[in-house]
Amino acid sequence: MPGSVSALRLFGVPVRFHFTFVLLLIFLAVAGWKGRQSVAADIVFVLALFASVLLHELGHAVVARRCGVRTLEIVMFPIGGVARMERTPRPRDELRIAVAGPAVNLVLAGLILAGLALWRGPAVAGPEALADPTDANLLERIAMGNLILALFNLLPAFPMDGGRILRSLLALRRPEEEATQIASRAGRTLAVLMGLFGLISMHFLLVFIAFFVYLGAAQEGQAALGRSLMEGLPVRAAMVTRYLTLAHGQTIGEAARLMLESTQQDFPVLHGDRVIGLLDRHRLLRAMASEGASAYIAGVMNREFPRLDPEMDLSAALPALAAGPCALVMEGDRLLGLLTRENLSEFLVLRRLGMGGAAGDAA
Repeated sequence: MPGSVSALRLFGVPVRFHFTFVLLLIFLAVAGWKGRQSVAADIVFVLALFASVLLHELGHAVVARRCGVRTLEIVMFPIGGVARMERTPRPRDELRIAVAGPAVNLVLAGLILAGLALWRGPAVAGPEALADPTDANLLERIAMGNLILALFNLLPAFPMDGGRILRSLLALRRPEEEATQIASRAGRTLAVLMGLFGLISMHFLLVFIAFFVYLGAAQEGQAALGRSLMEGLPVRAAMVTRYLTLAHGQTIGEAARLMLESTQQDFPVLHGDRVIGLLDRHRLLRAMASEGASAYIAGVMNREFPRLDPEMDLSAALPALAAGPCALVMEGDRLLGLLTRENLSEFLVLRRLGMGGAAGDAA
């Protein structure tokens, strides 16, 4: 996902941090200094909330794996995390996956509060602990943070888990695209109301959260529209059929010049008539910086490039483009074309404008 950096891998799933996640850490640190707790307690609270969000997303990923859906990555944002799946699950599976995240936080909150009740007796602090942070109510604040995280995510609007639960229930009786648009509209409406309330009450953190909720809801709606536009179409309808190739004996400098002279950024690498690799823009620039212009492309190209069958469903090809900017469309060992993110976006725009046939012919 753009704007994110790799951090670690859990259960085989890459965990990345969006650059805006730093804003959350700064806010929590500043808010902690205003309270009566120590610096150590403030650090523990921030780390505990981070761990809670991460466990929430891992809950999604584990259940998704059981449903046969691979999680491509987990990205940490200021208002929570996003477990990005390789495809949209079936409605019944999506219901189980969506419920798993809030369930993790409810279990964590329940275990902490139950432990405190056994340790200190039944008088356990409630939400007021968040308004007056101290070292003594650290565990209560962690429990309440998990409870708030679960309840917030259960709101029936995208991009929260409640929106996915709503979509999965609607999709049992309605088309998926219609169900997604309903949940997306609910998310945008919630974001507007949340933002207005935040402005009126001078709670600017709420405005900040509303902004991310609105963006997430809008993106889900656009993604659903894209899937509906691809429905029933093969990969060959959107592939690029006019492209340049590189020979395995060419240098990085020659590849760079070819990229500058054309609009193409991803190049199949051939040995004779056989495709042996793919050189994308990122690999080319990295090689230019580390190896120099005289290095051979055969040493830096991607030999495990994604391959797509020309007749496969276009929506089924999306995971290949999630892993990289370009996939090669091949019939056996014969190269037929390229499918790139940029060309697919242009194809969908033209198809939405009623020029689907023309887009397929031009590609």
